[in-house]
Amino acid sequence: MAPDTRHPDKLDRAVIFLGPPGAGKGTQAMELAKKYGVPHLSTGDMLREHVSKGTPLGAKAKPIMERGELVPDSLVLQMVAERIERQDCSHGFVFDGFPRTVVQAKYLGELLKHHGYKRPFVIHLVIDPSVLMRRLTGRRTCKVGGEIYNIYERPPKAEGICDKDGGELMQRPDDREEVIGPRLHAYEKQTAPLAAYYRRLGLLHDIDAAKSVDEVGRQVLQSVQSVRGAK
Repeated sequence: MAPDTRHPDKLDRAVIFLGPPGAGKGTQAMELAKKYGVPHLSTGDMLREHVSKGTPLGAKAKPIMERGELVPDSLVLQMVAERIERQDCSHGFVFDGFPRTVVQAKYLGELLKHHGYKRPFVIHLVIDPSVLMRRLTGRRTCKVGGEIYNIYERPPKAEGICDKDGGELMQRPDDREEVIGPRLHAYEKQTAPLAAYYRRLGLLHDIDAAKSVDEVGRQVLQSVQSVRGAK
């Protein structure tokens, strides 16, 4: 969709969240998407949708996913390109977990430019590793709707039950203490360079993610509002 057909009061750009596991990317991405009424985009959701609908891309990705292997960039990027062309993305969208590498970021930048979007807004959630450990081990996810809680910082009203839909809350296997260390190491090696890349482009906005969920959300919204209307 051409830029001149977009509404000036809308988000009108991609918002990207960067930060280590447990920094709150998923929670803040969903809240920001709700605030602006734009899609919250997850590559995992895209993959599952293509597989369930039996699309050509899904047919290629299914056997790879069934083997427990990472879906190659070529397929992920095709799915991202297809997704942001849909009408519901015309006023912007919020990415959750994408891009993960500088290669993906460069491709996304070209893709956004091709479709006439403004420069992306990149939020970097900064947090101390000791705080991350507490957050990750305390995180619980609803089996039904995917709502995220933390038994220490943001517990549900009833233990083990989602406030929204009554679904059972579960701890993901990779949120257990014995696997968190390798996860953070993997993040630093692969994904952290994205912060340096976007900082060089002048697109990175650091947010202190150690504060409460509500306070982080307030800072995120304030930062996004400060650049709305900018090219």
